[in-house]
Amino acid sequence: MRFLPADQLLDLVRRSLEDDKAIDPVVIPLEGKTEIADWMVVATGTSSRHIASMAEKLLERMKEAGHGAASAEGLGDPQANWVLIDAGDVIVHLFRAEARALYDIEKLWSLLPPTRVAAAGP
Repeated sequence: MRFLPADQLLDLVRRSLEDDKAIDPVVIPLEGKTEIADWMVVATGTSSRHIASMAEKLLERMKEAGHGAASAEGLGDPQANWVLIDAGDVIVHLFRAEARALYDIEKLWSLLPPTRVAAAGP
């Protein structure tokens, strides 16, 4: 089984999502944060069907490019609020807008610590 180098795989993911009109794609570098992948890509779809279509096309494009090790979770869900594609060096999250706002993956994996608000004193 062949694998694409991480930078080529990330470029393929970006182009695929752009071609399929993904909304607000964000690339999160994971180096130094985890060993599970080098990159995480988060994007929004307009509907459950749009998300499923983007995921199916991305998997097909990866296979055509010779990247034979990608799996998807959530594609079988007719609601498809969130599809996760694990392609090894690149992990892709495709969300409906409500689910993306709820899980806020970008904030979870950001470099900056969360801002704490001081409690108001008496």
